[in-house]
Amino acid sequence: MFHLNSDQTFAIESTQRMVARNIQPELDAHAADRPLPKDAMLRIFSALAELGITAPRLPEEAGGGALKMLDYGLIIEQLPPVVALSLLSHEGTVARLYAGCSDDIARDYLGDLIAGRKICCTANTESDAGSDSRAIHTRVEVDGATARISGRKIWITNASIADVVNVSCTQGLDSKGRPVVSRVLVDVARSPFEVHEIPVMGLQQGHLGEMMFDGTAVPASHIVGEGGDAAKYLTVGWNVNRPLIGLMTVHLAQQALKLALAHTAERRQFGKPLAGHQLVQQDLADIETAIISSRLMCLYALDAVDRGERANGLAAMAKRYATQACEKAILLAMQLHGGMGISREMGIERLWRDARMFQVPDGTNGTLALIQGRELTGTTAFR
Repeated sequence: MFHLNSDQTFAIESTQRMVARNIQPELDAHAADRPLPKDAMLRIFSALAELGITAPRLPEEAGGGALKMLDYGLIIEQLPPVVALSLLSHEGTVARLYAGCSDDIARDYLGDLIAGRKICCTANTESDAGSDSRAIHTRVEVDGATARISGRKIWITNASIADVVNVSCTQGLDSKGRPVVSRVLVDVARSPFEVHEIPVMGLQQGHLGEMMFDGTAVPASHIVGEGGDAAKYLTVGWNVNRPLIGLMTVHLAQQALKLALAHTAERRQFGKPLAGHQLVQQDLADIETAIISSRLMCLYALDAVDRGERANGLAAMAKRYATQACEKAILLAMQLHGGMGISREMGIERLWRDARMFQVPDGTNGTLALIQGRELTGTTAFR
């Protein structure tokens, strides 16, 4: 049986209070189908910083939270998913920039990012490159003290509100003729580029966008780490991000179950409450089963990361299972609401639209199945 200790219970309750006090009012004050303005996002990030979760993967001496990833998962589940996904983009980027960055970059950028005074993101995905980082076409060319970036990135969380962007770029070829993928820090104020929001079906208060770099000039000193290490740090991040994303869908399914329980207790059909009908109880039981099994699988994957185990397959399995199971759970809850389930008034259709969005970031379900299959068989199906 999985039991929370007192510190974990306190963290969950503190997060819930912070959401009610600082985050939910910001979400409620703005249109549900439009990206939040940046000033609202900065207020949200300030609250996240006060909770100590803008850099949970960094050690305390670097200003980070030094959290166990299991404990971070418990916190993530309490956040509104649109905020949780933005935080994940931000703090994952902080961790990537911290890994191998120069003292100058650490001094000039990490403090503001950890304090929530600035927002960041990672730009990796392209139209022909997502999970396959070796397919990236965006390139960086160095000329003395200046580096220039050319290419397009798409499906980037926080694109339109980011002050700092960690861009994956190719920088020549290695000895085997393969592209060397490097990390480049772009300070938006110093090196502007073109950004467009992408209209999407769910998480509509969030910021998903496309970036266009056309010879964008950055200091050559903003190339972070060693050439070719970008893929390693992306994978390390994904192994944590995937179960965390699964927990975001658990949050949505838990909300759907709450609505379904209230509706089936109140709504009467055939002379008794809906909750008194056998098939309704079966649907409710299936919803709860999806929630608990998804939560435990995601926490199990995060615990494996904390214990230093290889978690590639577990993380892929957790995200794939949780995002699928929780989407189906929300659909069951919609069915239990009848006509109200498809109305905007109840908001349950929005839960489904938001949940469906999470099957895309950090690996689609097909890709995740192949990662798990590779771990099971020792044979890659990608190439």
